[in-house]
Amino acid sequence: MRRPIIAGNWKMFKTIAETKEFCDALIPAILGVDHCEIIVAPPFTALASASEEVDGTRIAIASQDVFWEAQGAFTGEIAVRMLVDAGCTFSIIGHSERRQFFGETDESVAKKTRAAIDGGLHAIVCVGESLAERDGGRATDVVRRQIQEGLGKFSAKDLVSITIAYEPVWAIGTGRTATPETAEEMHAEIRRTISGIHGEAPAAAIRVLYGGSVKPDNIASLMARENIDGALVGGASLDAASFASIIKYTH
Repeated sequence: MRRPIIAGNWKMFKTIAETKEFCDALIPAILGVDHCEIIVAPPFTALASASEEVDGTRIAIASQDVFWEAQGAFTGEIAVRMLVDAGCTFSIIGHSERRQFFGETDESVAKKTRAAIDGGLHAIVCVGESLAERDGGRATDVVRRQIQEGLGKFSAKDLVSITIAYEPVWAIGTGRTATPETAEEMHAEIRRTISGIHGEAPAAAIRVLYGGSVKPDNIASLMARENIDGALVGGASLDAASFASIIKYTH
C-alpha cells in the first residue's frame, strides 16, 4: 500500500515571519489528519524556523534543492548535512524551474539524488515535459529518458528513499492542469519505466506524485487515479487554508 504524500513547494516566497504565521494557521487546520504524509518546502532561509514550528506535528520539512558535494568551495550551494542540521528529512531535486533557469540536467539530478539519499534525506525527484515536447508527441520519450538517465544507475534498494514527482511543465503556474486521465497515463508510464529498470516490485512500491496547478477543486479527482500517489503543490500551498483543503481531500 503506497502512502499518499501531499507536499507544498513554496519556491521563492515567504520570510521567516511569514513562515511562522503559515505554520500557526496550518497546524490546527489539519489536526487528526492521518491518511497522508504532509511535507512543506520553504526557502533555505526559513528551513530551521519551519522545522521548529512543526516539531511534534505530522508535518515534515523539505529543501527545494541540494548540492552533491559534502562541503567545499561552492559559493551559494548547500550540502545535505546542512539541510539535515536545519531539520529537513526530504529534498526536492530536479524541479522543472531548476532545469529551465539554472541548467539542471539528468546527470546533475542523479548526482544530487545520490548525495541526498546517502546523507539521509528522502529525494523527491521531478520529471516532466514542456508544452513543445508534448505537442511534438515526445512527452513519453522525454519523461522516460529523465527517469532512465536520472535514476537508472540506482539500485532497487535505493528506490525506497526516492519519490518521483511528475510535473508537466506547461501546467506549472499556468492554471492549466493535465486532466486526471492524462496524468494517470504518464504516471502509469513512469511505473512501467521503473519496472523495466528495476523490476515489478520496486515499480509497484515507488510513489509518484503529480505537480502542476494542483488546487482544492481538482485534488480529489487526481487522487482517485490508481497510479497517482499524491501531489507536489505550488501556488496553492502558499495559503494555509488552501493547502489544508488539499491535504484533506478525502474529507
